[in-house]
Amino acid sequence: MVKFNNQLETYIVNTRSNSEFSDLNRIGQLAKKLVQNKKDGLYPLVYKLLKLALVLPVAIATVERAFSAMNIIKSRLRIRKGDEWLNDVLVAYIKKDVFDGINTEAIFQHFQALKPHRYQLQ
Repeated sequence: MVKFNNQLETYIVNTRSNSEFSDLNRIGQLAKKLVQNKKDGLYPLVYKLLKLALVLPVAIATVERAFSAMNIIKSRLRIRKGDEWLNDVLVAYIKKDVFDGINTEAIFQHFQALKPHRYQLQ
């Protein structure tokens, strides 16, 4: 932590005195400018913190999407099944673009041929 604090203090002093960093408005611009001026190697911990700050919204959106899908599935289907089944359904729902290309008729026929069932799959 001390190493990061020292690096951050030095970074702040150096960038405030550098006119190239004065017109930046966004964190993405700051990260690009650090790489362009080769200061990402000089302040690796500060640069790593900037990258984490840029990735955080994407990571949060992915988690929120998963919880949203879980709520849709649980409320629509009123699931009383186990966690493993819920996880399988969520994967299929979240990654539906992958599953759209699968021939479901062939899957139905395969399982129908395994053993007699009371009901025919449709």
